[in-house]
Amino acid sequence: MGLTLKGTKMKPNHYLKLALAAALIHGTCIAQTTRSTTSIPVSATVSRACAISTVGGGIAFGVYDPIGANATAPVYATGSVSVTCSRGSTGVTIGMNTGLQPAASQRQMKGTAGTTPLNYNIFQPPSSVPGAACIEPGTVAWTTIGTGLLALDSAPSKSSRTYNVCGVIPGGQDVTVEAYTDTVTASLNF
Repeated sequence: MGLTLKGTKMKPNHYLKLALAAALIHGTCIAQTTRSTTSIPVSATVSRACAISTVGGGIAFGVYDPIGANATAPVYATGSVSVTCSRGSTGVTIGMNTGLQPAASQRQMKGTAGTTPLNYNIFQPPSSVPGAACIEPGTVAWTTIGTGLLALDSAPSKSSRTYNVCGVIPGGQDVTVEAYTDTVTASLNF
């Protein structure tokens, strides 16, 4: 016994297959969804940021001998600063002030007893290439204005770069026996 569909006689198991196929088709239509889309703008700005720090213990001249080795010869010493900037930062300069107790533009170290100061100077390295060695005597005094600022190249990455600070104590100074110190402030302008 079978069913007839438009003049075709079907066996009962074919009818069941046809019913299942119809149910699946009908179910698929019910499961279909309509969707709507939109675009979400995403943005960010990378700021130009820089930082400076002292590397090591500053500029340590050691012993100054006013009647022997330094009666006429200067004492040289090197310190360094580390600069870190956002990649691509341009127009960055390093300046150095005249210290805590200058006499006009002359940097001076003072002793603990406050006696005669010990004059000294700091100079830029011969180029703005990181790690450029100091030359003796220095040629460009490091200050906070004009040519006394060390102009840095564009930051190639966010990695730190080290720049030497070239120090000199001129020979021939008549100073008292004691320990002398000063503090110079390095500024990063960006």
